[in-house]
Amino acid sequence: MTKNKKIKIKDKEIIVYSQNNEDYISLTDMARFKNAETTGLVISHWLSTRYTVEYMGLWEKMNNPIFNVTEFSNIKNESGSNGFVLSSKQWVEKTNAVGIISKPGRYGGGTFAHKDIAFEFGSWISPEFKYYLIKEFQRLKEDENERLKLEWNLQRTLAKINYQIQTDAIRENLIPTELSKQQISYIYANEADMLNVALFGKSASEWKIANPDKEGNMRDFANLE
Repeated sequence: MTKNKKIKIKDKEIIVYSQNNEDYISLTDMARFKNAETTGLVISHWLSTRYTVEYMGLWEKMNNPIFNVTEFSNIKNESGSNGFVLSSKQWVEKTNAVGIISKPGRYGGGTFAHKDIAFEFGSWISPEFKYYLIKEFQRLKEDENERLKLEWNLQRTLAKINYQIQTDAIRENLIPTELSKQQISYIYANEADMLNVALFGKSASEWKIANPDKEGNMRDFANLE
């Protein structure tokens, strides 16, 4: 799991965190817009509606290979009846659901839901709230994409700088001045491959063969270290 991220709606923060490359949004934080004192009850009331049960079941069938369809059918049949109450814990334990999870901790803990489900919860709170939730979530993802682009460009630039230092060292210390251009090119290639094997465990040609779909060279895909 990655470090928690946050979006802000009407001066209130909502935690977002990633698990298995999927974003989960805090239903507990969202529920405070309905009732800050009883967030668990707010979530339970939403889960207990027949529409929510049907939507959650559909999402799990599409995304969860271990979803307990039999238990889901039992819950669906009971939903909407007088006295029917469903908590997030009951839903997860009975159906092996993965769209809703509980995250422990006094700070940053609570009930989280996959963004597809969290947006539906936002609709239940209010259309206005859902609108701001989606807009702020989109802004968060755009900021992340920009940051990743900057990091990739930085890594590429540092790789080029380091490679220039290495090739300068080869030219100044390893290549006799009386060699021909072809001989110099051979020494450059040979020494560069030694560096590649030392750093990456394979030569440039071996990397190309193993990664035919990637453009550039192995330095372009190296991390900062």
